Amino acid sequence: MPNENTNKKETKQKLSNKERVLDLTYIALFSVVMAICSWITIPIPGVPFTLQTFAIFVAIGTLGAKRGTISVIVYLLLGIIGVPVFANFQSGVAYLMGPTGGYLLGFLVSALVMWFIEKLFGNKTLVLGISMVIGLLVCYIFGTAWFMFVFTKTKGAIELTKALSMCVIPFIIPDLVKSGLALVISKRLRKALKIK
Repeated sequence: MPNENTNKKETKQKLSNKERVLDLTYIALFSVVMAICSWITIPIPGVPFTLQTFAIFVAIGTLGAKRGTISVIVYLLLGIIGVPVFANFQSGVAYLMGPTGGYLLGFLVSALVMWFIEKLFGNKTLVLGISMVIGLLVCYIFGTAWFMFVFTKTKGAIELTKALSMCVIPFIIPDLVKSGLALVISKRLRKALKIK
């Protein structure tokens, strides 16, 4: 009997270690996906158009909100320490302090909000879809507020309507399309990868 119990404990330990390694691998992989998606940029006045929100929503939808949020943190930390993972191959604290830095912070807050929603309501498709829309709104709020702050500090006051026309309105439809695609892809990936 003691041998049986020991074998069961060892098997559980091996499974637990394997799950941890898989978690770390998926977190790292999706941080890389975020970087790649940030490099796909369409430069427009104000805020560049990238696929970062798509990557973040796919990460959270596939990995679950906890691991997805950790993936966002890893992505941001890589950029802060100097790895060129932000839009246009940028990095560093100075980039975070620039006009689009609020969106990067917004990605993290969006992920945390989505994690909170998942904790409360689970990860059903409808809940995930709604949390993506709420996460997008949170990102817009943080990004636009920071953009206005930096713009005012460097170029003078800017009206909210002008900031929205530069930072939000051109992105609403593309971001909703990206969110919808992220929802579909993440559900399929989660199933294919057998992620709990």
